[in-house]
Order: sequence, then C-alpha cells, then structure tokens
Amino acid sequence: MSSVDKAAVKAYLLKVQDEICAALEKVDGQSQFVEENWEREEGGGGRTRVMANGGVIEKGGVNFSHVTGAKMPASATAHRPELAGRNFEAMGVSLVIHPKNPFAPTSHANVRFFIAEKEGEEPVWWFGGGYDLTPYYGYDEDCIYWHQTAKNACEPFGDDVYPRFKKWCDEYFYLKHRNEPRGIGGLFFDDLNEWGFEKSFAFMQSVGNSYAEAICPILEKRKNTPYEEKHVEFQQYRRGRYVEFNLVFDRGTLFGLQTGGRTESILMSLPPQVRWGYNYAPESGTEEAKLTEYFLKDRDWV
Repeated sequence: MSSVDKAAVKAYLLKVQDEICAALEKVDGQSQFVEENWEREEGGGGRTRVMANGGVIEKGGVNFSHVTGAKMPASATAHRPELAGRNFEAMGVSLVIHPKNPFAPTSHANVRFFIAEKEGEEPVWWFGGGYDLTPYYGYDEDCIYWHQTAKNACEPFGDDVYPRFKKWCDEYFYLKHRNEPRGIGGLFFDDLNEWGFEKSFAFMQSVGNSYAEAICPILEKRKNTPYEEKHVEFQQYRRGRYVEFNLVFDRGTLFGLQTGGRTESILMSLPPQVRWGYNYAPESGTEEAKLTEYFLKDRDWV
C-alpha cells in the first residue's frame, strides 16, 4: 500500500469513531451517543455523534467528517500556494469530551487526512492529529499516565517522535493573549508525509487507537470524586479558556468554518456551561491556583 489509499483511511476513521464511542459509553454507564448524518452542499458530509447530560459526560462529541471541494479557500492557498487550482478532500475524526465532575479533565483528540489533486500531477497529501488533556484540578499520576500512553504510541516510529510532537502540542495549544497553555498537552502533528503514505498512516492509526486507552482510566478514577459548587464554578471559569482557544486559534475550527462545514458539528467542542469573571484570579496556595502555578508549566511528564 505504497500509493495513497483514501478508502483505507476513511474505513479506519469510521472504525475508530465507533471504537471510541463504545469505550466512552462504557465509562459513562448511563447515556449513549446520538448520531446524526449530514451532507454538505458543496460535497461530502459526515457522521456527528453527541452525548449530553450523561452519568459522567456532561457534553461530548465524536465527529467524523469527509468534505470535498473544487478549490481551497483563499486563506489556505495564501499559506500553501501549491494547493491553488486543485480539488481537495479532508477527512477526519475530531472529538471533545467535557466531563461533569470538575476533578475529571476535559480531553480533545483528532486524527485527519488531507489530499489535494490535479489531473496530470502528483497529489499533495498529509496526515495530522494528536490529543491533549485539560485538567481543572490536576493529579500528577494522571498527567504521567496520559503522557506515557502518548509516548508508547509514538515509540515504534522512532525515539525522536514523542519529544518532537509533545513540544509541538505545547506550542500549539497555547493562549498567547493569556500567556498560558490550555492544558498539560500530549501530542500534536500536522503536514505529516515525510515517512511516505504507509508509515504515516500507521502512525495516525497508532495515535487514534491510543486515545481511549489514555483517557478512559483517568475518567474511571475521577468520575465519582465528591465536589462542591466552588469546584464547579472554577471548572466553568477555566472552560472559558477552552472557548477562547477554539474560537481564536484552532486551525480545525477555522478551516471548517471557512470551507462551509456544518457549524453545529464544528462548534460541538464548546462546553455547555462556562463563565468569565472580570480579572478573576484564584488565591495563591489554593487547589485552584495550583493549576496555573504547577500543572500548566512546560515539563517532561515522563
């Protein structure tokens, strides 16, 4: 399978969506994902799955999309002039899980494939994706386990892969206007084609397959931790950072909106309850302050 096999990528993405949903439903123990299939006028469509008000998951979405187009948006060709005049296909699974319990972290994952083609020319293609963790109340053992699972997924592909993509994740999920990271990171990669199709595809699958292994034990461990209203208020305040990042910086959100994607599916990543307080800062030395003072620091968790 040395040539580009779009059908194999699509089959894998649909399969990993099924597997992740099944794993998360098992952790939740109360609710199931509701599925909605949609079509895009310009070409393609998707399979959106959303869970709301579950036993563990307050709001979660695991979306598959496969969109096609006759030309790239101007914002994309400005950065990648070689894409001008090509038709394109973009397919991927993207998910965000917002647990109810403030002691359970929000998590995000994405695996995707992009190809732009023009008759008589070699296709331009790449893989992208990764996952990251956004705790509100941090636990060292959760951060270590999350990063160890990410490192294990990378190890068959070279010793330099995890450090490289961990660093990229730390740099990407950073709120410049707040001068702080969104969470404790994980993996992020984009424009991956240097290994050839077969190895690049295998790596994308390794990342996609390891997400459920990374998140489910953490959710199981934290889902029944007793909490008070003050913990919920802090969770909602920190969720505001999540919204800011997704609407201002996130490439996937911007690409989806610019290419006429389905807005409801693109914005399903936003949390259900969120708050902003003017100039709010937790008191130093508290559990809440420990998040930014200790956990949201660039460190090697493994």
